[in-house]
Amino acid sequence: MADLKLRDLRKSYGDVEIVHGIDLDIDDGEFVVFVGPSGCGKSTLLRMIAGLDDVSSGSVEINGRNVNDIAPSKRQVSMVFQTYALYPHLSVYANMAFGLKQAKTAKEEIDRRVKEAAEALQIQDLLDRRPRNLSGGQRQRVAIGRAIVRDPEIFLFDEPLSNLDAALRVQTRLEIARLHRRLESTMIYVTHDQVEAMTLADRIVVLRDGHIEQVGTPIELYDFPANAFVARFIGSPKMNFFGADSLTKPPPLVSESAATLGIRPEHLQLASGEGALVEGRLELVEELGEYVLVHLIGESGNDFVAKLDSKPSAAPGERLGFVADPHRMHFFDHDSGRRLASQVEPEEHAIFDERRAPAPARIGAGSKNP
Repeated sequence: MADLKLRDLRKSYGDVEIVHGIDLDIDDGEFVVFVGPSGCGKSTLLRMIAGLDDVSSGSVEINGRNVNDIAPSKRQVSMVFQTYALYPHLSVYANMAFGLKQAKTAKEEIDRRVKEAAEALQIQDLLDRRPRNLSGGQRQRVAIGRAIVRDPEIFLFDEPLSNLDAALRVQTRLEIARLHRRLESTMIYVTHDQVEAMTLADRIVVLRDGHIEQVGTPIELYDFPANAFVARFIGSPKMNFFGADSLTKPPPLVSESAATLGIRPEHLQLASGEGALVEGRLELVEELGEYVLVHLIGESGNDFVAKLDSKPSAAPGERLGFVADPHRMHFFDHDSGRRLASQVEPEEHAIFDERRAPAPARIGAGSKNP
């Protein structure tokens, strides 16, 4: 069990700095997800914590101890990679036991740890198989099991589900969540998939261009995005953005200060008669069973999406009007993207059923000024 502190952490390759002064505290037992687009620095950050990449400046502290100069094998962290990294000629048992044998752990202790991890991951029946005889989901569980047997203080996951198909991603995601509840260990998880982040995390760290944009619980990021980048990145489908020229009746903050209005697709409702906030020409309706996604082109040629309970009675090319609850509107500075105001009323949502109740937020320093 361990807490982690990153202090003014920087990484450069030659003269190019790619991680810029990250400050972040992660508590003992927390599940924290680093999320952001490709190239934002999230995997580099994870590798510096693991000791696989050198720190250019700043510090990584585990339980109050600076580990910058400590070898990866001595940091009491275990990393699960995207590519599984299993030895093809070894059995599942031997793959899981490999690190312990290298550390000259007693045979009885190795056997106990491997069997306990196999039981936790429900792979007891696979211990004699070779990796080539396993499915992608089974291989990933073996890789996780190999990390568990080391009994680390911190687990690190680097996009572990990206090679799995959609069904296996959901299944393995649930298994990782159960594992966290069982072990109560500190876990740091890297992904570009915001759905994974929302369903797994106690807190999410949103990164862009080597800077922290925002740190918070899933609901905080959903309801109170710090800027337009976070608002676009968190939520599926993405938030819609409207300028004054896109709205039939712009709110005063938009019309008077040239702010941008943000509304999530699930917060748009069909207007009954006059008084629509925004209108658009119907392009496509995606019927997804529980709900429909309505794709439209707005007044100024901008695309936007509405998430509705049922299919609207309109044909492609026809115009539809929408309203929105003022308490679900977000306003952002047109130039910087910084949030100017949010009229959202905090509430619990039923959109992230797999996620446990989030821990209280602690906003990290070192954020990029949006």
